[in-house]
Amino acid sequence: MAWYLAFIAVIAVERVAELVVSKRNLAWTTARGGTEVGLGHYPAMVALHVALLVGCVVEPLLLDRPFLPALGWPMLAVVGAAQVLRWWCITTLGPQWNTRVVVVPGAPRVTGGPYRWIPHPNYVAVVVEGIALPLVHSAWLTAVAFTVLNALLLRTRIRVENRALASLS
Repeated sequence: MAWYLAFIAVIAVERVAELVVSKRNLAWTTARGGTEVGLGHYPAMVALHVALLVGCVVEPLLLDRPFLPALGWPMLAVVGAAQVLRWWCITTLGPQWNTRVVVVPGAPRVTGGPYRWIPHPNYVAVVVEGIALPLVHSAWLTAVAFTVLNALLLRTRIRVENRALASLS
């Protein structure tokens, strides 16, 4: 269990690193006249992602969820793949990537990298990770709760993002 807790801590540090990149990119986009849209859902998104990490720790501890190698190791590999996809998205978008939805007037829409094949590849990474990360240590309640709530949130987020992207050339 100690290794899993350390792993969740590493994922939490990664999320903080993403927020640092996001803040830097927000300054870049704002300096170029970027405006943020869809502010209303952002606090819920942050709370849900924090709750995912908390659930990954609390459920195995309180409900004595075991590490099942036949489930845990494949899910760990899936989490790794989700991280690769997430950082591919971040590097492809460069300074336009953000945890918020920010539109820079006149900026071209990015169509390279994973965006060549999937309209919202970062959300694929989020969905996959939200299922796999808790299942590394059999936290199936956390996986189900996050998946359902995230689906509701993504419905709003993708709608907001699609409207914002439609304004780009």
